[in-house]
Amino acid sequence: MIARRKQTPPPLPAPEEFKVQSELPSELLKKLEFNVLRRLDGFLFGNYTGVFYGPSLDLAEVREYQPGDEVRRIDWNVTARTGTVHVRQYREEKELSAWLVIDLSASMNFGTRRVLKREMALEFAATAAAIMTRHGDKVGAFIVSENGTSIVMPKSGRKQTLAIVQGMQDHLEKRGVSEAKPVEDSSALAEFKKDLDSLATEPLVSGLEQLSRTLKRRALLFVISDFIPKTVGDDEPSWVRLLQRLGGKHELIAVRVVDPLEKALPKVGELRLRDPETGQEIWIDTSDKNLRVAYEKLVLEQAELIARAMRSARVDMLELNTDKELVEPLLKFTLQRRGRRAL
Repeated sequence: MIARRKQTPPPLPAPEEFKVQSELPSELLKKLEFNVLRRLDGFLFGNYTGVFYGPSLDLAEVREYQPGDEVRRIDWNVTARTGTVHVRQYREEKELSAWLVIDLSASMNFGTRRVLKREMALEFAATAAAIMTRHGDKVGAFIVSENGTSIVMPKSGRKQTLAIVQGMQDHLEKRGVSEAKPVEDSSALAEFKKDLDSLATEPLVSGLEQLSRTLKRRALLFVISDFIPKTVGDDEPSWVRLLQRLGGKHELIAVRVVDPLEKALPKVGELRLRDPETGQEIWIDTSDKNLRVAYEKLVLEQAELIARAMRSARVDMLELNTDKELVEPLLKFTLQRRGRRAL
């Protein structure tokens, strides 16, 4: 019996999604205003600073506690020194400054449902910018990828929201596609795990470091990414310490974008996969139950690592799925934050 030699298939063509053919920023914003912002109006816009933002920034005085004051504002040092409970009184912030840190690295150029992850990131960034600029607040953006960093300086008004959307589209247009590298390996799971681990967040780390050096005044920060760590296990993701540092000085919210296919492999037989950041390709047999179970275990470990890292950094995390509209998870997140602030 002659064994048939397995032939290496030709590389997959460059993904069409890298060839950005996005709708005009004005058309996208009109669509979001109709489908998202209108549904949030009256619920979120009236007091969004109390949802997204913590205590005002400048300490005005310390005074004695009065019924109804928030317990978290108690100044324990003054209380211990005087023997009477005192609370910190803050000066109201008249102008809110916000930054959107938007990760457009190659792993964000993936999606199997309604939109790609990068398109979900764009929807959230445009929505958050529109909410804040409608109140006259200034919003800027750090857009990061393997191609470097693009910066949209903070301004207010509807034109600024359009500028941020245009900035994201321009940044994507400059991206290149790595040459595909087919791989034949008997240990498909090991190779697949290696490829998952290789999806580095270095562009995000670089952007966070640059932002940390740039910001002089305390601000509201949204960090939008899939937060895929380099390794799975006890190792701390490279972005954790940066989030801790930024969270200690600023009000910080992490926005994690995920796709359903990243959580479980479908049973569809042999499947050829491409690492979006290296262009490397591998074959896996999704009909192999052991492979699917091992993959789900790997993804669960990764999700637990990310959640543990966010808790360590004391950062609230909003999770967005590419198969769902933006409104529902945003409202749920809003209610949860309001509930905590009321305690």
